Amino acid sequence: MARIQRRSMFVAIVVAALAAPPRVQAKTAAWPDDFLTRVEAQALVQTLNGEFLATRSATLTLEKWCGEHHLSGNAAATIKAHLIRGAVKPATAEQRQRLKVGPDEKINYRRVQLVCGARVLSEADNWYVPSRLTPEMNRLLETTDTPFGKAVHDLHFYRQTVAAKVLWWPLAEDWETKPVPAAGKGDALAIPRALFEHHALLFTKDGVPFSEVRETYQRALLDFPLPHR
Repeated sequence: MARIQRRSMFVAIVVAALAAPPRVQAKTAAWPDDFLTRVEAQALVQTLNGEFLATRSATLTLEKWCGEHHLSGNAAATIKAHLIRGAVKPATAEQRQRLKVGPDEKINYRRVQLVCGARVLSEADNWYVPSRLTPEMNRLLETTDTPFGKAVHDLHFYRQTVAAKVLWWPLAEDWETKPVPAAGKGDALAIPRALFEHHALLFTKDGVPFSEVRETYQRALLDFPLPHR
């Protein structure tokens, strides 16, 4: 009798363990498509847009956001750059003018996905002048997946925004003058892949431009459950 009871308890424990979803594989709940959620989404997109416009390093800002919102699962909140090898996009005459280089000076191109855990938070196109970097910086950029901001950290660089564009507005234009819409019927809020774009120049501490970057920030930045849901 005791053996049967112990076996029953063991089976119950195993079944419960199998039924419990593992933390790493658990997915965040979809956001409901209602007015309050859209207000929150709009506030979050504007907050993120402002933080990246004000930052000196987009990589460090991504890392901070990833850690605060637990986007990396059980892994450390570290930003890694997945280098897209073979991508080619020559610098234009306008880019050479902004970077203050002649028509024959070498400009390298690098395209990466900035990832935290399993989530792609940003995609970036980067044109940089290798002669204005150290040999070690060039080695890291050409042969490793080190994020650009971390590779050139010792330059003590700063950013100057050329253009910024919000690609998704969760609320309709003039929403504040219209009646509050009725809640949806349980539909999930459709969040597009790209939230906003930034185009910036990077300068050394002495004011020498050495890189031009275009960043597209992804919906995975919002891939966390809302606290009141």
